[in-house]
Amino acid sequence: MATSAISINVTADDLKKRRRRANIIRVIIIIILLLLMGLFVVLSLVYNGGSFTVTLDPNFHTKAGIALYTDEVKREHVRRLYAEDLDFMDNISIDWLPKNYQDFEGGSHNGDNYIAYTFYVENQGTEIQSYWYTVYIEDVIKNVDEALRIMIVRNDETKVYAKANPLTGEAEKGTELFYKNDQPVLENRKDFKPGDIDKITIFIWIEGDDPECVDNLLGGEVKLSMKITEEHIEENKALDDDNKQKDDKEIYHAINGEENEKE
Repeated sequence: MATSAISINVTADDLKKRRRRANIIRVIIIIILLLLMGLFVVLSLVYNGGSFTVTLDPNFHTKAGIALYTDEVKREHVRRLYAEDLDFMDNISIDWLPKNYQDFEGGSHNGDNYIAYTFYVENQGTEIQSYWYTVYIEDVIKNVDEALRIMIVRNDETKVYAKANPLTGEAEKGTELFYKNDQPVLENRKDFKPGDIDKITIFIWIEGDDPECVDNLLGGEVKLSMKITEEHIEENKALDDDNKQKDDKEIYHAINGEENEKE
C-alpha cells in the first residue's frame, strides 16, 4: 500500500509539471503570434501606401499658395498622391518606355514592368517662389535599388538617376548619380512665378543593361516617395552649423582679444 501511495504522488507531480510546461508553451505561442501580427501591421503600413507617393508640405501650401493635383481641369489641391502599384516588375530597357509621355494626363500610366505617374505643381499664390522636390527610398529588399532607374520629366526637362557604376564609380551612361543612397533625387525649382504650372512625370523601372541587374535581385521590392517642400532641411542645417561655427569663432576671438588687452 505504501508503494502505491508513493507512485500516485509522483504521478500527480508529473501532471503538475506537464500542465506548467503546457502553460509556458501556450504563452510562448501567444507571444509569437502577437509579434507576427505586429510585423504584419508594420509591413502593411509600409506597403499599403503604394509603391510611390507624392506629398506636399501643408505649410508651404497655406503660406505660399503652392498646390498639388492630378486633374488639370479642376485643379483641386490635395496634400498626398498615390501611384498605382505593380504586382510584378521585370527588368527592361529605357528604350522600352513610351515616347508619348508628354501627352500624359495626371495620374498613373503604368505599363509592362514600369511605374509611370504624372501630376502638377502650381503657384496659386501672389509671389515668386522656389521649391525643392526630393525622392526618398523608404524601404528596399534584396538591394533592388542597385539597378533602379528614376526618370523625372519636369515640363521639357528630363533627367535619369541611378547609382554609380560599381566598377568605375562613375555615373552610368545617360544618368545622373543618386544624391544619396536613400535620397536619390534632390532638385531645386527656382523662379516659380504666380500662375506657373509644372507638369511632372516620374518613371521607375529596373534597368536590364545595368551591371548590377543580376539574379540576386529576384524577389526584391522597393518603396519610394517624393516630397515637395519650400526648403531643404539638410541644407538649412548646414547653414545653421556654419553660422554657429562663425558665432563660436567670434566669441572665441572676442574673449581672447579681451584677455590679450588685459595682458
